[in-house]
Amino acid sequence: MIAKTIPIVDQRAARRVPVIPAHPPAPGGMLADTRGRLLRDLRISVTDRCNFRCTYCMPKEVFDRDYHFLPRTELLSFEEITRMTRLFAAHGVEKLRLTGGEPLLRKDLEVLIEMLAALETHDGKPLDLTLTTNASLLSRKAQAFKAAGLQRITVSLDSLDEAVFRAMNDVDFPVADVLKGIDAAHDAGFAHIKINMVVKKGVNDHDIVAMARRFKGSGHIVRFIEFMDVGSSNGWRMNDVVPSAEIVRMISAEMPLIEAEPNYIGEVAERWAYADGSGEIGVISSVTEAFCSTCTRARLSTDGKLYTCLFAQSGHDLRALMRSGKSDEQIAAAIGLIWNQREDRYSEIRTEEMVRTKKIEMSYIGG
Repeated sequence: MIAKTIPIVDQRAARRVPVIPAHPPAPGGMLADTRGRLLRDLRISVTDRCNFRCTYCMPKEVFDRDYHFLPRTELLSFEEITRMTRLFAAHGVEKLRLTGGEPLLRKDLEVLIEMLAALETHDGKPLDLTLTTNASLLSRKAQAFKAAGLQRITVSLDSLDEAVFRAMNDVDFPVADVLKGIDAAHDAGFAHIKINMVVKKGVNDHDIVAMARRFKGSGHIVRFIEFMDVGSSNGWRMNDVVPSAEIVRMISAEMPLIEAEPNYIGEVAERWAYADGSGEIGVISSVTEAFCSTCTRARLSTDGKLYTCLFAQSGHDLRALMRSGKSDEQIAAAIGLIWNQREDRYSEIRTEEMVRTKKIEMSYIGG
């Protein structure tokens, strides 16, 4: 049988081996790009596999049984991930998020978490270590993750409507089991769990208010995310986007909201607090209100490619440097040069032509 041709394959091949400066400078913890944006956040995809087939991320018609995922030898080992994270921390990374695919499909993930929890920022503080999951396996792992040093958890949940959620994850997975995972994380000691809802017009936007109401007063924070043109396989159209401003209006009409100050510079979600003091929601507006100017995030793919934008077309092959025997100093210098030359601002200049370009899939580099 001839293997199915998948758009992502070409993007994986479009790799660039980073240049190492002749005289590598020592990392100073204040690495800035061409627009003065510091490197502060690193998102690491620990697997390109997922047990869901969400229609906006890994549609079944593309990621079917004939799809060829990365072989194990292509994945970064836990030791390689830890080494790479240490180098990014030296450049100023303070926040680390483990993603996928579905990260809990990576065997013994708590071992990696423990290794990463031992690392420090450039100024000697613990890294802010967090994880994004669909929560399908979370009830089995929450206690182990907490014991290993994971600090925070974000759960993806796109609807409380049973039929809609099963259709969106496209594997007939029930809402109740995601809620069990959230409860297990709470019982394990994780506070302020975040619940991400990707909103697509005509699909799950009718459930916006119900989602807000379900978690109001729980201590958890629902974040409503505009449907984005990530990758090339999700059939994105501007007509499918529900603007964040509309989402805020819908919720505030029933449960009054007041705008809240950001927790830190470059925070992705715009915060809105309930007027009665019972918690908050967040909205992520990367389509209608681009936040490129404050983006401090880098992404490391499952096989060790560095991407400086979620909407990138190609990455920089750091794994090639590691496996060819390059020193920490050389790899750190290569990372520094890549970030220094970064100019990304896709969401600020999005056009119909850009939307049609082949981009790396979100399941490969994490959301």
